[in-house]
Amino acid sequence: MYDLPSEDPEEPGLPDEFHDLQPQLLSATLRLVDYSRDRVFTGSDLNLYYDVHHPLWHKRPDWFLALGVSRLYEGIDLRSSYVIWQEGTSPFVVVELLSPGTEKEDLGQNAELPSASESESPAAETPPRKWDVYEKILRVPYYVVFSRYTNQMRVFQLVGSDYQEQPIDPDRPRFWFNGLKLGLGLWHGEFDGITRSWLRWYDAQDNWLLTDAERVEQAEAQLRQTALNLLQSGMSIEQVAQLTGFSEERLRTIGSI
Repeated sequence: MYDLPSEDPEEPGLPDEFHDLQPQLLSATLRLVDYSRDRVFTGSDLNLYYDVHHPLWHKRPDWFLALGVSRLYEGIDLRSSYVIWQEGTSPFVVVELLSPGTEKEDLGQNAELPSASESESPAAETPPRKWDVYEKILRVPYYVVFSRYTNQMRVFQLVGSDYQEQPIDPDRPRFWFNGLKLGLGLWHGEFDGITRSWLRWYDAQDNWLLTDAERVEQAEAQLRQTALNLLQSGMSIEQVAQLTGFSEERLRTIGSI
């Protein structure tokens, strides 16, 4: 019962737990220098409506970033969807997490998969694939595709009217976004209790950007080390408690480490 199929034989691969966790990490480690948090929107598994002439047509990116838009819809409410002709701004980056059966939708002709229906002419009112929407309609500057099964990250940049795949070192998969002053790379570590390879943002100094929880944990560890150094220098527990804010009981525990 690890992965039962949908009752609908036409339905593509279904999201898994990774599709919940990876977008959370992308949003949690995003630290933009040139944009305040209230002028940035990140969406995950949110309907993105892209064609005013077909107002029900939509895609649902696994994660996307829009710059210069209000964090809240009209500045007051959480979004239930992202409607391009209302927002006036296309995403700057879209990330899709590959699932079995979604490669043609996500990668278009770059999927390297045979398709029995590829030679057939699509119906006039058939919605385009994600690839075509991002490349031709929304003209999203950067499109990132990641497979958790192969740990392969692929980055496509819009050059002129077409996406061009960017070279990435397979031994050190990272890509720098000049417009964001941030990079995206493959980090191996623990997030939400799961240790594996994840997409994660890094800064100009090649440092992985921390989540809020990690920043608190790091600050706590630094303060513990400071307290230990002070205790080892001969300072009294009472003095260290005043300087660090730790209780004397906590300091006795730290001093015994």
